[in-house]
Amino acid sequence: MTKHENRGLSRRQLLSHSIAAGAAFMVGAGFVAAPDAAWATEVVALQPETMATLVQMARDIYPHDHVPTEFYVIAVKGYDTAETAAEIEAGVAALNGAAQGMGHANYLAMGWERDRVDVLRGMEQSAFFQKIRGGLVTGLYNQKAVWPLFGYEGESFSKGGYIDRGFNDIAWL
Repeated sequence: MTKHENRGLSRRQLLSHSIAAGAAFMVGAGFVAAPDAAWATEVVALQPETMATLVQMARDIYPHDHVPTEFYVIAVKGYDTAETAAEIEAGVAALNGAAQGMGHANYLAMGWERDRVDVLRGMEQSAFFQKIRGGLVTGLYNQKAVWPLFGYEGESFSKGGYIDRGFNDIAWL
């Protein structure tokens, strides 16, 4: 391989492909990226399409428009292991099957959040859904970088508690 040959997509190629595609996610061999290239993640055990579906599923279960997608990626990245891959792949296949039952190619192809939520409601008693939903509670909300987006300053015990640190500073009541 010469120094001018490229093994994968260059940043410029990634940006041009993602903008042209207009998709929610760029999925390639071993990676998933945002169309604006603000984040990307490498996948190890899962298919890239599966990871993209998990990220969308996470956004649909706990929707926060003001939380960047990269935090949802971090929250579901823990499922990209050899130990959980078969279970997650099967769960996403079931999710895609439910979407196909509604006339869509797969879960990611469902353009309306309302339709995706209907699919999730139909699966909410499944072990797969419960695993993802339960993992998101800690996977998403335990990220210290997310806390300021919700106005949470973190624990207060080490700083003397809440009584003298804003407990009674609510000006809107």
